[in-house]
Amino acid sequence: MSGKLKQLEDILQPVVEGLGYEFWGIEYRSRGYQSLLRVFIDDVENGVGVDDCEKVSRQISGVMDVEDPIKTEYTLEVSSPGMDRPLFRPEQYQAFVGHQVQIRLRMAFDGRRKFQGLIKAVEGEDVVVIVDDHEYLLPFDSIERANIIPVFE
Repeated sequence: MSGKLKQLEDILQPVVEGLGYEFWGIEYRSRGYQSLLRVFIDDVENGVGVDDCEKVSRQISGVMDVEDPIKTEYTLEVSSPGMDRPLFRPEQYQAFVGHQVQIRLRMAFDGRRKFQGLIKAVEGEDVVVIVDDHEYLLPFDSIERANIIPVFE
């Protein structure tokens, strides 16, 4: 995790949890003078609606104005992780063992950057994914992005 992401997480996680939501994770993309800060919140019992996102967004905006960790203009988005939820931490991967996942790595591993398969386990610092009957140990630190693949029955 980059220093900026860690700083933002340290500022925003207590705000989200103080409002009674689970802090699922954040994405931060710096694009020159315009950046994007996306905050994912969850509420396992009640789900997350537009009113919840608005409430959290107002609170985060106030804290960000005071703390001022992003010096350029940025867009703030607050949303539910959704059915194709992104995974940010090892414990999230562990909670979704047995589910299909799509993973993109920062650098190629075994000649490829994209993997789509079943999460088998989390072993230490590695996520074990089965792709086409082949088991891959993907170092957690090398994962750029991962999303659960929703199943519709």
